Amino acid sequence: MTLGTKSDAPKTRGPVDSRGYRVFRIVNTIVLIGVVVVTLYPFLNIVARSLSDEAYIIAGKVSLVPRGFDVTAYKLVMSDAMFWTNYRNTVVYTVVATLISIVLTTCYAYVLSKPQLKGRGVLVGVALFTMFFSGGLIPNYVLVTSLGMKNTIWAVVLPNAISVFNLLVMKAFFESLPTELEEAAAVDGLNTYGILLRIVLPLSKAIIATMVLFYAVSFWNSWFTAFLYFDRQDLLPVTVYLRNLIAGATSAESAAADADKVQAAATLQAVTIVLTTLPILAVYPFVQRYFVRGVMLGAVKG
Repeated sequence: MTLGTKSDAPKTRGPVDSRGYRVFRIVNTIVLIGVVVVTLYPFLNIVARSLSDEAYIIAGKVSLVPRGFDVTAYKLVMSDAMFWTNYRNTVVYTVVATLISIVLTTCYAYVLSKPQLKGRGVLVGVALFTMFFSGGLIPNYVLVTSLGMKNTIWAVVLPNAISVFNLLVMKAFFESLPTELEEAAAVDGLNTYGILLRIVLPLSKAIIATMVLFYAVSFWNSWFTAFLYFDRQDLLPVTVYLRNLIAGATSAESAAADADKVQAAATLQAVTIVLTTLPILAVYPFVQRYFVRGVMLGAVKG
């Protein structure tokens, strides 16, 4: 009598996908590919235009691949001292604003996540009210000016320091954390600040990374606030620099300028857009792995 070997054991098949699920996967793949194409095409076209010779751009022969490789526009933009000044301003404003926003949003969301807090409903109502109603452009301008924040970094950083959407996502995440962890920490002698710093925040890396991405992208792309509160060119962010290029090209077109000048302005726009977008593209891959997990954990309580 011989014993059966491992290879003689019957093979089991895994679950077989139904026909409907296979159709769903195919349709879902096609739709997602379409979304990727629609999303990437404008950016790839901008990159191709920024690296192409103006003659090919004027002839309308540039699509996704650069024609007549030319980096003159890059040299022209990067030789402008004001571009780098505005670029530095954008980096400073984004870093400072993101740090302040993360601290304020985390503290506010952690407070709102405590159901035993007296006046919790009022604090939630105040946040939601500002989500749907604002004081208006002129009252905000008068307020910022009267507080002496005009032509300072605080005019950009403080008025938009807390996003109510981000606040509610973080609140939902904190509510999903087990209360037993905080109770055990309290028994060990930690106060509220110690629990937040030593227990809650280490468990919240995913949601914090997601909020950092949300805030950083928002402040990096913001231009109207600086355009409204800054009178000095050396204080403006690079997005206002880009806006001025676009406005210059538009005014040139409306004034019926010659095609070469209009196209040259459009090429400079493409170069500035590429240089402005690169930092976000460089940072995103390092944060992306936290992105989906952070949003899902902050959106679903369970």
